[in-house]
Amino acid sequence: MIKDALKYIVGLGEANIHDIELPDGTTQTYSDRPLVRLEKHIDRADEAIHMSTLTSLVDYIKGDIDKFPGKMIIQVASPEKVKLFSQLNDLREREELVVVEAHVPEFSFNKFMPQENFIINLQSKFIDDPESDRELILKFAGTVENGTIAEYGDDGVTQKATVKTGIASKGEAIVPNPVKLRPYRTFLEVEQPKSEFIFRMEQDKYDGIACAIFEADGGAWKIAATKAIKDYLQFELADFKDITVIS
Repeated sequence: MIKDALKYIVGLGEANIHDIELPDGTTQTYSDRPLVRLEKHIDRADEAIHMSTLTSLVDYIKGDIDKFPGKMIIQVASPEKVKLFSQLNDLREREELVVVEAHVPEFSFNKFMPQENFIINLQSKFIDDPESDRELILKFAGTVENGTIAEYGDDGVTQKATVKTGIASKGEAIVPNPVKLRPYRTFLEVEQPKSEFIFRMEQDKYDGIACAIFEADGGAWKIAATKAIKDYLQFELADFKDITVIS
């Protein structure tokens, strides 16, 4: 207790600052007691505004609602997230003003799901693009007969199955691979990237047929999506020279 009291009394005195020259000729500054830097007050937003569309971000900027502190940066952080930052202030800090997160429908890539669930998800969460293979997969998954899926060939990947080719007729067909699809994976204001997938089917004597699509483009779709977002924002905000869009 006495020790704490003495520390308090010593702390009341003025700090002594000393410049000491080191053997190598440089000078270091020392103090005989800890010093605390007083932060400069800078007005900042308490928290970022959260949005869900690129349109809302563009409307916010064009609406001139808030006064921006100098130059601004829009960062395309991912295909589902965009952020608006201020430039560095006097304390080398950035102010996060807006966070935009896309509402993207969930789809379980790289995972098998029951045949009916797969068909419903493919119809509702993938774009009906004439250049994609969505209709081909839907037709194949909807007409394949239980108990007929088999693997053949030396690679162990290619599959064949019996499908219905008419009201009463059937035929053997090879499961299409690879396939091109355009799922909803980024903001709706930009074109959804088309990429390749591996389509697989399996069967279980209890659960029946299951289907899955496995991503096969090495994540190239993310680069295409972020570039599309950047191009969209640069076009919409071309008149705002103090805003830089990066991805």
